[in-house]
Amino acid sequence: MITNRGIISHGNNNNFSNNAVGEHAHTSVTAPSHDTVRPADAAPIDERTVVWDVGVVTILSEELRCVVDELKLERHKEPGGLYFYRGKHVTPEATVRVVATQSQSQGQRSAMAALENLRRHYEPRLWALVGVGGGLHSEYARIGNVIVSTDIVYYENRKINPHGDIRRRGEHRQAPAPVVHAVNAFFTDHSTPARIHGQLSTHTTEEFEVHPGVIGSGEAVIADRESEIRNYLTNYHEKVLAVDMEAGGLSQYWQENSVHGGINPGWIVIRGVSDNADEQKGHTYHELAARNAAHILRKLLPYLC
Repeated sequence: MITNRGIISHGNNNNFSNNAVGEHAHTSVTAPSHDTVRPADAAPIDERTVVWDVGVVTILSEELRCVVDELKLERHKEPGGLYFYRGKHVTPEATVRVVATQSQSQGQRSAMAALENLRRHYEPRLWALVGVGGGLHSEYARIGNVIVSTDIVYYENRKINPHGDIRRRGEHRQAPAPVVHAVNAFFTDHSTPARIHGQLSTHTTEEFEVHPGVIGSGEAVIADRESEIRNYLTNYHEKVLAVDMEAGGLSQYWQENSVHGGINPGWIVIRGVSDNADEQKGHTYHELAARNAAHILRKLLPYLC
């Protein structure tokens, strides 16, 4: 006679559950629980598995603060030392996860570096460039108004001929079709222009307008109404409503990442008009323009995600 006081198995694919070993051992079988309680010493959740819907790039501290306040984001420091602001925004359709960051400086190159940081740490499904810009069109781009753009004209490429003759070679890019459809749906629901109450406490009784339009982008800070750049942009496309220094980098980054096998996020630019790109250019209306732009980002999220 063979006495077995342990566990013996033969073959492959053996599974054991609710087993005990020993002369007086016993087991108690309980119904499985559907509640998951993480032990105190459990490893942290791998945030690389979290899907981030929108990655926001801002340039100025006022712009980032307005986005953080509008979307109730919380500061987070990555192990490498980079700061991001993250949170969830609940819409009637879905819960949207948003992460925002600030570039180190103005300009196309720094904006592209900020986009790369977002991609490396979070891989958002949509990039949004949000903040202030200079208005070119006196009727549509008044101070406080917001321009929502899915079209970018990058104006820096140029040929300089003898005697100072400059021939600019603009690059025109449009956001992916789903983003364009989302923006169209927003304006269908809110009319064109959309009229929204001001978000700065001193302007809540006033309305600002939201217009779809083209953004001209390059490295120049334009503070001259007779600027050759202004003339070029308005002749290139009559719906260039505002200028900035980063949107060209956003559209270029998107274009060059479209060759990767993974999902290439869409993009959108939301610019509050803080000046008219003329001699009166200054910082007086940065807060007003940034608040209004951040608010429009929040109102667009249900359409974009």
